[in-house]
Amino acid sequence: MKIVVLGGSGLIGSRVVARLGEAGHEALAASPRSGVNAITGEGLGHAFAGADAVVDVTNAPSWEPQAVLDFFRTSARNVGRAETAAGVRHHVALSIVGCERTPENAYFVAKVEQEKLIEASGVPYSIVRATQFMEFIGGIADFSMVDGTVRVGAGLFQPIAADDVADNLAQLALGAPVNGIVDIAGPDRKPFAEIIARYLQAQGDTRPVVTDRDALYYGGRVDEQSLVPLGQARIGRISLEQWLAQAGKR
Repeated sequence: MKIVVLGGSGLIGSRVVARLGEAGHEALAASPRSGVNAITGEGLGHAFAGADAVVDVTNAPSWEPQAVLDFFRTSARNVGRAETAAGVRHHVALSIVGCERTPENAYFVAKVEQEKLIEASGVPYSIVRATQFMEFIGGIADFSMVDGTVRVGAGLFQPIAADDVADNLAQLALGAPVNGIVDIAGPDRKPFAEIIARYLQAQGDTRPVVTDRDALYYGGRVDEQSLVPLGQARIGRISLEQWLAQAGKR
């Protein structure tokens, strides 16, 4: 199969390309640096020619509310039109668990809009909603710091390793479209503060972590289940402890 990975040079996309290639498929890493631009439409037709599936793991360069909304609206429309013209039979998109439950978070709102446009494009699809990546826990801690203390919401957290995200995307791309949503998450579901504190401890970071019900998660207020799957989900194989051990060897 020929599978085009939009955002194929990034954290997730590079892993998806590697897995598909190892399985004997033609995996094309497409991004602006390779002449494929989902915003301008440049190179999409050429990249999609003869493609069986497209995996979209692109990320908006700006999280400013209007900019991120415009990014996902424009890219979804351009990609959908190009896929239709090329006869692509399966569109796989990476989205976020709980994005429809946090309307104050501009990035989440934009992902919901992207999902709607994918569904309306007429191209058979699979939307993969992932929980937050373990690789981003450190960034979350930094973003959540106030006066030397990391303050996070009272909700549950269930981060997933990037390798598990890539495994699921590759598997779904090689299968039949589900024409719906698949949730994926890591194996550990614990209070937000507990996971952040465990990560910092492993890094030798002594910043205190506290639960603050008024703390915002990238602009949005979260409740106990805002960031975790509510129903059935595919569970990753890599636990937080395993990931921390692997990260320490890099």
